[in-house]
Amino acid sequence: MDFLTEEAVYQKTSQQLTALLYEGLIESIEEAIHYTKQKDYIKANKRLQKGNDILRRLGVGLKYDAGIIAHQLDALYNYMAEQLIEANIKKDIAIMETVLKIATEIAEAWNVAMKKQTSAQPSSPLMKKLSAYEQFITAYEE
Repeated sequence: MDFLTEEAVYQKTSQQLTALLYEGLIESIEEAIHYTKQKDYIKANKRLQKGNDILRRLGVGLKYDAGIIAHQLDALYNYMAEQLIEANIKKDIAIMETVLKIATEIAEAWNVAMKKQTSAQPSSPLMKKLSAYEQFITAYEE
């Protein structure tokens, strides 16, 4: 992951920060796999601990009022964290690779959703007002 200044982080949206967390998670697991293959278990341990820290931060950032997807992501993050702990104890690269695959798929889906959201933003002031109105009506009907 590229070096980010504190100022650059503050300028990111929550969606962009989440994408950065996914990127950091993937990078940490890849490095843990690399160090485990080299039998450098101390460095692998640190990378797996960082991966668990990132998963915890992702879980804390969930908005549970968003619906069932937030609860499912929470369960998935917990599963991934437990798997990283087990992989760390057993020095099991296969478990790390499984978690890496899950993290990569989530990150790819997240990035696709972010692109769709950006392209779906209303451009004209009238469209923005209509969008706000539709959100109000939808919220009122529930």
